[in-house]
Amino acid sequence: MFKNALGLQESLYEYILAHSLQEPEVLMQLRQETANHPQARMQISPEQGQLMSLLVQLMGATRAIEIGVFTGYSSLTVALAMPPEGKLIACDVSKDYTAIARRYWALAGVADKIDLRIAPAVETLDQLLAEGQAESFDFAFIDADKGNYQNYYDRVVQLVRSGGLIAVDNVLWSGRVADAKSTDKIVQTIRSFNQQLAQDDRVQVSILPIGDGLTLALKR
Repeated sequence: MFKNALGLQESLYEYILAHSLQEPEVLMQLRQETANHPQARMQISPEQGQLMSLLVQLMGATRAIEIGVFTGYSSLTVALAMPPEGKLIACDVSKDYTAIARRYWALAGVADKIDLRIAPAVETLDQLLAEGQAESFDFAFIDADKGNYQNYYDRVVQLVRSGGLIAVDNVLWSGRVADAKSTDKIVQTIRSFNQQLAQDDRVQVSILPIGDGLTLALKR
């Protein structure tokens, strides 16, 4: 069974998947391989990937940024949803994790759409800004180390155009953000990020209880 991070009743979660999930074979294969990985919990859920695919298609996005690639499920989802001329800049620091991603990008025929940057994402984002690429991206997905979420967002919101969309993963952290007794450092970091994003008048925000919590921020 797939990851159900927010604890829906199992029968209801199975019903949702049975009546909406249309996962391409190549994504299913990647998800199944990643399920055996020691860090498998880092992969997004398939229904979240499908939602992101739908949003990218609705926007007609042709330029995207991803921060945090892991084995490539989300980047493959986005690349498949973009037209042939679409380009995704994918940021990660691990050659090992992304070796799996590269293999599946090639298998799916989208490797030419994805520009993998192996470097700290802040450095890559700063470079894009220095190159004058502000307000030139349609879509961005943030799913990396939580301690840097604010740093990533501060740069991505400059890179995304007006009317562009920023998606941020793990914003509910298995529901623990709402547990007043939790003093976990990551929980506190995500709470702070969520609060700051809610007060950012540059974007219109909605938090969705899908996967481990997904924030959508539409740049005004």
